Amino acid sequence: MMQTFQQLFTQYDWHDIKEKIYHKTIDDVRKSLRKEKRNLDDFLALISPAATTELEEMARLTQQVTQRRFGKTIQLYAPLYLSNECQNICTYCGFSMDNKIKRKTLSNSELLLEAMALKSMGVNHVLLVSGEANKTVEISYFKNAIQLLKPYFAQISIEVQPLTSEEYLILHNEGVHSVLVYQETYHQEVYKTYHPKGKKSNFEYRLDTPDRIGQAGIHKIGLGVLLGLEDWRVDSFFNALHIDYLEKQYWRTKYSVSFPRLRPAEGVSTPNFIMEDRDLLQLICAYRLWNENLEISISTREREKFRDHIIPIGVTSMSAASKTNPGGYVVDPQSLEQFEISDERSMETIQNIIKKAGYDPIMKDWDISYSG
Repeated sequence: MMQTFQQLFTQYDWHDIKEKIYHKTIDDVRKSLRKEKRNLDDFLALISPAATTELEEMARLTQQVTQRRFGKTIQLYAPLYLSNECQNICTYCGFSMDNKIKRKTLSNSELLLEAMALKSMGVNHVLLVSGEANKTVEISYFKNAIQLLKPYFAQISIEVQPLTSEEYLILHNEGVHSVLVYQETYHQEVYKTYHPKGKKSNFEYRLDTPDRIGQAGIHKIGLGVLLGLEDWRVDSFFNALHIDYLEKQYWRTKYSVSFPRLRPAEGVSTPNFIMEDRDLLQLICAYRLWNENLEISISTREREKFRDHIIPIGVTSMSAASKTNPGGYVVDPQSLEQFEISDERSMETIQNIIKKAGYDPIMKDWDISYSG
């Protein structure tokens, strides 16, 4: 019988991993950098404090590996927020059920208006996002939304509440290209303090979600942790462990990693752990040097300067012109955002910056665009 990630996860201890990371030496880091292929122990070295002195060399190697594997292309996408209704209490999210805000779920006509606004910007890859409201924004709502939007976009991805394998299969059959799901933190001891109420408080159910996505045969699975909740180094190791497991179990599926850093939002707590730009650069390099096939995505949470500088290093996809509120493009621009974005520049501006850096901005998955 196939081992689940939950079974693998129980074999690791948060505090042991933390100790391993912080005991890595500069010699360990240099040894890892000299390798052609790197394993999870090398990843531990590359995210360790000892690796900070080697950041320039890491960035140089990362650029080489990324260009060799992905060429000089950056995939662009934009989120389309379907709803801010949510039955969870999450201490870091503006949509949290205990926030007294006006709730909104887009109707069919509003969905189409938002789609037209995105199409006018040249968007061809859309990420559908919602809060976790299982009675109103559920599988039939998602299926209907995808059927409505499919004629307008080459690629549709989703970032919604964890679903069953059967529900993921329904969405796969409707043409969903990828599913993003974040564990937020792998620190099980404190997970409940960030998620005190709602289905999301079930750590194990969320942990098993990528297995259910893999079983449904979805083309791509996106993972990540919310950087700022717990020690980013330890959380990122467990995220890499999860990706490593999934690649072995569902080897036909592609994988991506995102780096959401905690951003200001209505009624949320401040980060427990500060992650500086240099830390994020180190983490991006560590992922790329560990896994050259992994797609790496940066959102508009990040500042303009950082996004511009990271283009030639390790990133393969970026969001642009994002609105993080339902109806944010035209229907209801004043509705509450899930979080504040940092980079508010237009899609056209981002495309021009990518071109100026000598890269090619593309609007749909290169696997699809280059296969015909």
